[in-house]
Amino acid sequence: MTPKLGAYAGLAAVALFAALATRRPELVVVAAPFALVAALGLLLARRPSIDAEVELGVERTIEGDEVDVRLTLVADVGAERVEALLQLPRQLVVLGGDNPLQLRLADGERRELRYRLQCARWGAFRVGHVYLRTHDWFGFFQRELVVDRRVPLKVYPSEENVRNLLQPLETQVFAGNHVARQKGEGIEFADLRPFVPGDRIRHVNWRASARRGELWINEHHAERNADVVILLDSFAEARRGDRSTLDPALRAAGTLAARYLRQKDRVGFVTFGGILNWLLPTTGAVQLYRIVDAMLDTQIVLSYAWRDVVTVPRRTLPPQALVLALTPLLDDRSESALLDLRGRGFDLVVIEISPLSLLPRPTGDAGDLADRLLRLRREAVRGRFERAGIPVAVWGDETSLAAALEEVSAYRRRARAASV
Repeated sequence: MTPKLGAYAGLAAVALFAALATRRPELVVVAAPFALVAALGLLLARRPSIDAEVELGVERTIEGDEVDVRLTLVADVGAERVEALLQLPRQLVVLGGDNPLQLRLADGERRELRYRLQCARWGAFRVGHVYLRTHDWFGFFQRELVVDRRVPLKVYPSEENVRNLLQPLETQVFAGNHVARQKGEGIEFADLRPFVPGDRIRHVNWRASARRGELWINEHHAERNADVVILLDSFAEARRGDRSTLDPALRAAGTLAARYLRQKDRVGFVTFGGILNWLLPTTGAVQLYRIVDAMLDTQIVLSYAWRDVVTVPRRTLPPQALVLALTPLLDDRSESALLDLRGRGFDLVVIEISPLSLLPRPTGDAGDLADRLLRLRREAVRGRFERAGIPVAVWGDETSLAAALEEVSAYRRRARAASV
């Protein structure tokens, strides 16, 4: 019952009481309309029966894309006025369609409402929590109903533009797109050698054989695949408003996983932080969906427990794997774990997700001093990594992921030239 019905009933009661108190029957005439309206409201009142159905245009989409949502209201018993609200997370912005919406539903009517949503941020969401508020014809009775018809919507992080990927130092035994150091079946020329029984005729270098008067064979570098493990540091993050160091880290992880899987590499994923999660390296499109789904569940969980790489299953980090660590370098535990990985002989690359743009601007002498100390500490950490032979690339607002990867490639070329 709404205050409106109470007001009508109260006015009728007051008028009747005044008629009795003053013994003036004409006041009954004044009370009659109010009493009649209240009585009609009670007689005509019904309990609405409304259900809802929610359907998404797609179940998976990319950050920044748009999604169509269809909300169907089915009224077994309708209502004169219905207010419908589709509850949405703040990461989903309504571009088309009124939300909330007011409409009239007759008995047995089926009404479709369409919305167009923009996915402003990655995440795993459930869409379909519908709030309904009904009013009768006189506005005397108001009922609220919650219909839960939620369906999952997965919004994957958008990919970064990457032209060239990092080449692993060691390859595996399966066929792939990497040119291995070892000689074998392939198309990359490696060397010439004399013919021996059992060699295939198609490998004969006829020009060299004609010059030397005997058969010579072309040798090639084998084309192999690689094991790549993406290690995501989830010990800590820097956040400012809706921006976080976790967002570019997940975009980089999704981009690298997709690109390496396209070239037939085995890719694994490890979330190393307050919560430990991992996926064993394997190939195929199914693995990409597994990795991205695991990324959507990634969150920063505060934990003071010591984490060491020993807690990661051995099969998750195969020997000779290329380990790509995405970290903001905000926690000493991640620093120690990465140095431990390098000490175990892994081909480790650190991509630093710079948190400096998310920090407040320093004010005053004390703020300037704190900012300088922070930068010096981060430089010291990078120096420790470089002395351990770990290439470090800084990815911030001023650079791109492609530039960071090229920086690592240049570091490797310089290191290889210095060793020769």
